[in-house]
Amino acid sequence: MKVAKFGGSSVANATQIKKVGAIVKGDSTRKFIVVSAPGKRHKDDFKITDKLIELAIQHNQNKPHKNLVDTILNRFSEIIDELNIQSNIVYELEQSIESILNSKEPDLIKMDALKSLGEDNSAKIISEYLSSIGLHAAYLNPKDAGILVSNEPGKAQIFRESYDNLKTLRNEEGIFVIPGFFAYTMDGDLVTFSRGGSDITGSIVAAGVQADLYENFTDVDSVYAVNPTIVNQPKEILTVTYKEMRELSYAGFSVFHDEALIPAFKAGIPVCIKNTNNPNAPGTMIVAEKKPNEKCVVGIASDVGFCSLYVSKYLMNREVGFGRKLLHIFEDEEISFEHAPSGIDDMSVIIRQNQLTAEKERKILKRINDELHADMVKIHRNLAMVMVVGEGMTSTIGVAQKATTAIAEANVNIEMINQGSSEVSMMFGIQEIDINRAVQSLYTTFFE
Repeated sequence: MKVAKFGGSSVANATQIKKVGAIVKGDSTRKFIVVSAPGKRHKDDFKITDKLIELAIQHNQNKPHKNLVDTILNRFSEIIDELNIQSNIVYELEQSIESILNSKEPDLIKMDALKSLGEDNSAKIISEYLSSIGLHAAYLNPKDAGILVSNEPGKAQIFRESYDNLKTLRNEEGIFVIPGFFAYTMDGDLVTFSRGGSDITGSIVAAGVQADLYENFTDVDSVYAVNPTIVNQPKEILTVTYKEMRELSYAGFSVFHDEALIPAFKAGIPVCIKNTNNPNAPGTMIVAEKKPNEKCVVGIASDVGFCSLYVSKYLMNREVGFGRKLLHIFEDEEISFEHAPSGIDDMSVIIRQNQLTAEKERKILKRINDELHADMVKIHRNLAMVMVVGEGMTSTIGVAQKATTAIAEANVNIEMINQGSSEVSMMFGIQEIDINRAVQSLYTTFFE
């Protein structure tokens, strides 16, 4: 039995949905289908979820929003007309939008309710289309599926009982089409996962129904060893472990939401990334363990938009609780950190630059000086993180030497290195402007 999740590009229009129909019809073991909201039909197009978020913002600011509502409705109407299915979905969607906008709920609740409409109506359309081509398919709301989550709008966390609830669906007849991205609290309130959360739903469903395979359909044949916008025609990764894929996802690989694999990983379910436009391609298999003698390094990941806060204080290493106090300051300002490499007298905290507003920066610097009595505090902006990813690095001789040599040969200065806490990746902090040269040189070293 398989769970198949189809991303935004796979359900962007009627043409793509017909491909989804053919894929589901072509394999009777695909029993649970999880879908995203319609994505971009071409490079300059819009995603439905973006329009729904924009609608919520416009309404909150008391700005005109009729054009946005019409744009959303027209997109769904166009899909339904081209699929030639009879449905009240567009009318019901319009009523839902008006009901949410006119409700007295807090803005966060309204935002989640509006964001969920993309996936919800995508699932309704696809279930009706599958029925129209002769399949025994039905729409299944996450509440009816028993997917229960914490009451944290925009960042819901799954509750364990969800898996037991989903397990009861194993022996039900027919195909279930489930909208991704949102679920319900114990009190019956709708909340969403973080952005990209349809992948999370797919993984949760696969774990709950104890699927033999979780297929994640997107618009590429496989995961590549490096970002194809940086290196032309990079090698495909045919097999990768869960831990490796999570590192790659976190560090800029956009195929998977970085939280998505956790439920499948814990349940020991293999995952296959496949292409809706080329479903017969083997794809990339994500498995629990590496085979003996497999290549250590599987990919080079990279991402931009970081900054580093550097703190220096003589004999810092003897001061009990210094690191905790420093990180507590970030916690008070609701800023999460990515890495925290340290030395005897200094410590750096790497964060996403967009979290550090001018006001928060002023508060943090003042508190570090007032409470920690630091000798020096500096902020380095516009950093990029480049990660060499592969299980078994700590037991493989020469990986660090190869990586640092490759970066040096690209004439790139390394601002920081962090490996000690990870057996799966080696992280290098460099200036954003140097990222392409560094990545290209690393790819040549490890893959060519």
